[in-house]
Order: sequence, then C-alpha cells, then structure tokens
Amino acid sequence: MKLIFFISILFSHYLLSGQVYSFTSQENGQQIEHRVLMDKEYFVETQFTSNPTQFIKTLGGFYQKKGNELKVALEFNSNFFKDSLKNIVINNQDKWQKISKITLPLQGKWLMAGRVKGEQEQRRDTNRPRKTMKILVDGYFQWIAFNTKSFSFQGTGGGGYTAVDGTYTETIDYFSRDNSKVGISLGFEYAKKGMDWHHKGFSSKGDPLHEIWTYRTP
Repeated sequence: MKLIFFISILFSHYLLSGQVYSFTSQENGQQIEHRVLMDKEYFVETQFTSNPTQFIKTLGGFYQKKGNELKVALEFNSNFFKDSLKNIVINNQDKWQKISKITLPLQGKWLMAGRVKGEQEQRRDTNRPRKTMKILVDGYFQWIAFNTKSFSFQGTGGGGYTAVDGTYTETIDYFSRDNSKVGISLGFEYAKKGMDWHHKGFSSKGDPLHEIWTYRTP
C-alpha cells in the first residue's frame, strides 16, 4: 500500500512540473524554431524549420537551476561530432514563450524497454548506454535515440500528442530521418501496466509494432 501511495505521489509531482516553450532565431535569412521541453529535472531543446520543413539539431540532459541560469549535463547532442559539447549553460530565457497545452495521460520520461512478439515480451536493459527515450510534456512529445557513452546520435522526432480513451495520437512537427513525414498523424492503442506503457499500432513506415516503454525515474 505504501509503494502504491509513493508511486501516486511521484506521478502527481511530475504531472505538475512540465513546461514547453518556443522561441525563434534567424540564421542565413531563415527563421528557426526552438522548442524546449522540460520537467523538474530534464531539459530538451530542438531546432527545426517549417518552411521548408527541416530538422536542424537537438540536445538534452539533466539540469540544475540557479536563479535564471540552467546548467545542463547533456546526455545527447546531435551536433556532438561537430561541437563536442557535453555541458551547456543557459541564462537568457527572456524570449521564451510558454506554449504548454494541457497535462495529459502518459506525461513524463519513458525508456524503450522492449517489444511484444506473439504473446511473448522481449525486454531490454534500460541501464545500458544505448537508449531510446520519449519525453511527453503538456501535449507535446519527442523521442530520441542516443548513446550516453559514445554520444552517438541515431535520430529523433517530435510534435503534438493526445491520449484519450486508450488511443494515443502523435502529430509530427519534425523528424530527423525523413522530413517528408512532417504533418502526418499516427494513432496507437495504449495501456498502462504498472510502470510500463504498452504502445501498439503501426510505425511511420507502416510496419506493425507493439512496444513496451517503462517510466524513467530519477
């Protein structure tokens, strides 16, 4: 009973702490959108353009806040082999505009924990350096595939999401592997089972999937 109460408090705490921001910058005459997803401990920033649709870069990791300063120890950086950044300091948030929509089911950070094939679960070790993480905050989502040891980056995608009556729907705003997928919506069945999220449907390529994601705790 105490464990159930603790998990309930933990989830409630995280549900109240999400924030999503947006701001723009100009580079070579092109307007770049910056989207920031944050919970009480984790920071993700992604840059992309809408006209034409193009993913530019993403980075993220655990942060500490002192006043208006954010110190982020990066877990991933899609530009790492160009800039070698593993830590960043952010102290200019004046232009950030809050675009959070609404707190929805599944809010939080999730790690890919395996797949279901037939009736059998095939689990993976979520403690290994190679990770696929999905962060959901206030109606926005982003998945990232990365390696915390080598800092290699395998891909990312994100946009808006809804989760209603067992149906989870993603609408893609950026996708590092295929810009042509921007704008499409994908619907999935979802179910919570303890600390796991079962995610079932078809990928952006049309392949059937049944994934298991597990909640990432501090």
